[in-house]
Amino acid sequence: MAKMAASVVEGGEDAFRKIFKFYRRRNPPPDLSDVIDFSRCAPGEQIVPVNLDAAAVSDVEATRVGLQPVREWRAFGLRGHPGFIFISDPFLRGTQPFWLRQCLKIYPQKPNVCNLDMHMSPLETQDIWGQSVHSLRSSPAGKREARTLLERLRWVTLGYHYNWDTKTYSPSSHTPFPRDLHLLSAHMTAACGFPGFISEAGILNYYRSDSSLGIHVDESELDHTRPLLSFSFGQSAIFLLGGPRRQDPPTAMLMHSGDVMVMSGPSRLLYHAVPRILPAPPGRLALETGGCIQTPPTHEGSMVEPLSKEEWAVCSRYIQSSRVNVTVRQVLAPGQKFPEIPRSHQTTDTGQTDGYDDGESGKRKRSSRDSPCAAETLTH
Repeated sequence: MAKMAASVVEGGEDAFRKIFKFYRRRNPPPDLSDVIDFSRCAPGEQIVPVNLDAAAVSDVEATRVGLQPVREWRAFGLRGHPGFIFISDPFLRGTQPFWLRQCLKIYPQKPNVCNLDMHMSPLETQDIWGQSVHSLRSSPAGKREARTLLERLRWVTLGYHYNWDTKTYSPSSHTPFPRDLHLLSAHMTAACGFPGFISEAGILNYYRSDSSLGIHVDESELDHTRPLLSFSFGQSAIFLLGGPRRQDPPTAMLMHSGDVMVMSGPSRLLYHAVPRILPAPPGRLALETGGCIQTPPTHEGSMVEPLSKEEWAVCSRYIQSSRVNVTVRQVLAPGQKFPEIPRSHQTTDTGQTDGYDDGESGKRKRSSRDSPCAAETLTH
């Protein structure tokens, strides 16, 4: 990465932005030889092994949410980035489709909030899945006149709903956090040395093959001592992890379907971005089974359930060209409360933005509420 950074960044330029543009480039496509692929590499000069706490999560607890026993997880860190943990696909075979189904069918349901609510009534967005099923099953996206609501979905917020204009959370904008996603997150964080994690806010980003996520740092949570989790499903992506300063050159790595990242400690407030979505390598796509429905392992008390034929068909079609990313955060420290903000100080701050490129018109999308990644305080 150092060689590539030196070759594309000139004196006085924003190193992160320059490298972001390098990987975002379409013609000619960028050289990916410096991009770390944790699924293929072993610890070395830049990559270090991470020891997890296998005793923190029993095998039964792990399998109930679709995870392998912790002792079988492959976890890595990056030298110079303490607190950053990359776990290469810890999911049991056949369980990723369940979590993808939750992201497409269950989590977008009301009372949760999505980008479509900004210009549609709650009644119109009540059943995004139901209104999209027939079209997604009947014909490929390129042969239909209009995209379905599911294909127009860009973000969903859970728990404390993130305000894209003020870049804040509020106790007045809150709905119950999904129990299954909380248990998954709590087990992941416990294994990484953070017991007692409380899932209080989630942001789901829905990427098409030509989407990207601008450079930002996640600092809106009031408690930065708790980690931030990121789950990836579907197509692969290039993830850039920088430093505490915007001008610090980033390290590029691949995120494949099933991969999990944990940003904690000194890495909790590092700049990061997603400049490019890439086709998933063979065998790494969540529903890549030659058209056959994967049946997850059955365990007593398991939250992971098989998909119906209809669910499988829709998820399979959707994920062929899309990626879903789920980030989960703890907003408040135990016992902490939101500060009271005087009415006179309640202003809208749109702030500077790197924008969200939807790939359709070649124009930057400046509305922070319509895009999943316009505000710099949003994560991927």
